[in-house]
Amino acid sequence: MSRHLIRKRALFVAATTLVTVGTVTVGVGMATSGGGGKAAAKPTKKEIAALFDQWNAALQTGDAEKVADLYAKDAVLLPTLSPEVRTDRAGIVDYMEHFLAKKPKGEIVQSEINILDRNSAIDAGLYNFHLTDPETGEKSIAEARYTYEYEKCGGTWKIVNHHSSMVPADD
Repeated sequence: MSRHLIRKRALFVAATTLVTVGTVTVGVGMATSGGGGKAAAKPTKKEIAALFDQWNAALQTGDAEKVADLYAKDAVLLPTLSPEVRTDRAGIVDYMEHFLAKKPKGEIVQSEINILDRNSAIDAGLYNFHLTDPETGEKSIAEARYTYEYEKCGGTWKIVNHHSSMVPADD
C-alpha cells in the first residue's frame, strides 16, 4: 500500500471517528436534557394529581373543546357513559358534549399515581361524578374507576389514554 493511500485511509478513519463521537455525544446530551440545558426532574405525585384538577376544572366550563384540549392529538378515550371508543379529537369532543350536558363534577375517592419517567405518568383509581339530569334536574352520583396516562408533549402534560368505567356492583 502506498504512503498516499495509507494517509488517505487514516484521514477517512479519523473523520469517521469524529463524526461518530460527535453524533453520540449530541444524542446523549439530547436524551439527558430533553434538548436544552439542564435535565428535567421527574414530576411529583402532587403535580400529576393536579392534572385531574385541571381536567375537572375544564369540565366545569361546560366547553367540550376546552376539555378536548387536554388530550393529545392521538389520545384514546374509553368513556364512562358510552360504549364507543374515542380515538380522535372529534370523537372526544362529541362524547364531552353529551357528558357535559349532565353538569359533571368529579371527585377523587382513591388515587394511585405512578411516575414512569420525567415525561410520563399514570394515575389510576376510583372517582365519583356528581351528575344532573338535563331534562328532570334529578341529581345522581356515578361511581367509576379510572386510568389516566399522561405524557409531556412539547412541554405540556397531555392525556394520551383515559379509561373510565362504572364500578361493578358487589356480589
